[in-house]
Amino acid sequence: MKNIKMLALATATVAAISGNAFAADRGSDIHAGNYKWMQFNAMYSIGEKPNNITTGDRHDYLEMEFGGRAGVVDLYGYVDIFNLANRDSSGTDKGPGTSKLFMKFAPRFSIDAITGKDLSIGPIKEVYFSTLYNWNGSNLDSNSVNNSFWGVGADVEVPWLGKTGMNLYGLYDLNAKDWDGYQFSMNWFKPFYFLDNGSFFAYQGYIDYQFDVAKVQVFPGQAGKIKSSNGGAMFNGIYWHSDRFALGYGLKTYKEVYALADDGIVGETSGFSHYLAATYKF
Repeated sequence: MKNIKMLALATATVAAISGNAFAADRGSDIHAGNYKWMQFNAMYSIGEKPNNITTGDRHDYLEMEFGGRAGVVDLYGYVDIFNLANRDSSGTDKGPGTSKLFMKFAPRFSIDAITGKDLSIGPIKEVYFSTLYNWNGSNLDSNSVNNSFWGVGADVEVPWLGKTGMNLYGLYDLNAKDWDGYQFSMNWFKPFYFLDNGSFFAYQGYIDYQFDVAKVQVFPGQAGKIKSSNGGAMFNGIYWHSDRFALGYGLKTYKEVYALADDGIVGETSGFSHYLAATYKF
């Protein structure tokens, strides 16, 4: 159960308002409390956005998720492999002939641990220089995902939710070689009901919200409004956890996700989707 609760550390963090640190808990040894974790998630998604309006989007995928802490570095990431059986019915962006790979890699660097100073204040427990990278494994065209995010973050103590990761980033598009707006992200992991056998139910999820977007254009030369100035998604999951396994359901809410205009040429970018998950933990 200790490893499970470490998932609360995994994804990350809020802006440069003011600091409060967990570095103080480590004393003079920045490697005190180091940990790592890895798990495989068998996933099934119904209605993921962007969603082709005519065919819909239902697809399976395998996710290898990992994270941990080593000295100044706090890490979260995952690799997704889509449409394992290569079925034609997996939606236009997950079917045969499309990229089967997506990777998110999010290292954060503790400013508390680097400077040796306790920057904690009030609910803010540790301050980070935060980075995030998204790649979809394709270089077939200029619309492949090659994004990097750069900013600041913190672990923040939130009533009832407990320690919550928050980040404020600037987005640098690696294809366009230009900056394109900002993203606020937060994530949480809250055990709320414990069973006699030691397993428990948790409320876990995240918010990613982009704003001041639209400088970098996608699908050049095609008609119709493509980009919105803002947009994002919120994931709300209820999961049962044991030391080795987890089962869960997640409801994801979208509002012009990735700042793509709803009902444009990329399809629906607002609405709801459902996720089913079965997990094995190493």
